[in-house]
Amino acid sequence: MGHAPIQFDRASGALEGANLWERTAALALSTGSKISSHFSHRGYNRCANLLRLALPERDIAVRLNPDAVFEFPYGDGYWSKLLNRAYHYEDELELLFLGTVDVDYTFIDGGANYGYWSVLVSSAPYGSHKAIAIEPSSANFAKLANNSKINGGRFEVMKCAIGERRGVAHLTGTKHEAFSIAGDSAGGERVPVMALDDLIDDGKVAASGKYLIKLDVEGVEIEAIKGGARLLATDSMILCEEHGQDRNHTVSRYILDQTPMQLMVYDPASGRFETVTELSILDRIKVSAHVGYNVFGTASAFWQNRVAALNASAARRMQ
Repeated sequence: MGHAPIQFDRASGALEGANLWERTAALALSTGSKISSHFSHRGYNRCANLLRLALPERDIAVRLNPDAVFEFPYGDGYWSKLLNRAYHYEDELELLFLGTVDVDYTFIDGGANYGYWSVLVSSAPYGSHKAIAIEPSSANFAKLANNSKINGGRFEVMKCAIGERRGVAHLTGTKHEAFSIAGDSAGGERVPVMALDDLIDDGKVAASGKYLIKLDVEGVEIEAIKGGARLLATDSMILCEEHGQDRNHTVSRYILDQTPMQLMVYDPASGRFETVTELSILDRIKVSAHVGYNVFGTASAFWQNRVAALNASAARRMQ
């Protein structure tokens, strides 16, 4: 690469170190996000990735807040939406993390990709939490490790996939945000697999404590939950991605029917985290087939009370 990354500050909108063509591209990437946000960014990734072919190969370092920098390849279709300063990535997670700044928890970022949430959750405005970012893909892991490094090495990175038990698997996929070990493919990259409970056995986390566990593991969420029985018996909450096109709500159905966890989902209509007792609420919330929706599962009274407190403060703001 060689080139120093382009710098972009989300707070001020300042773009530094970009040539005229790269500046023009930034405007296109930002405008495209604003326009496509009206239809869940459908088509945005494809257009951005086409534009990227015409750009010199460089990284962009986006300052997310005064204590957080997130770097990714300039023009990347998935992350370039951050150039649109009005865009919020997974705003229901942002609400949760900003509402629990004062809680002493460890963040486990399963399927961390380039480490966006680990960068943020370990930053001062989010409470400077301990974070462990886990990512199986070699290509993604290099970007993840770099994001840890440029933020002072303040979160730990681990190169492996998460599953039901230790082993190896084959990682396949064409998009960095959708690599998966689901399926029986013998192709792809051979990666080690660990269970969440191995974090306890390996001394990475304590067998008691408070945890927020993000599972963005592309089709092996249920195996990951099965492999984390002891960790999920602590004061922990899982933040699990449900795919918009899964009209059977497989992950939520499993949490609801097969685990002691209470299931919650953020409802944009009410501005609250609603307890899911029947899955029909997801039919209404999952409006777009090509994006993911986060559901929250916890058997911990502590986290159930914190979510109730978040709802109460949201209700006060609405009044």
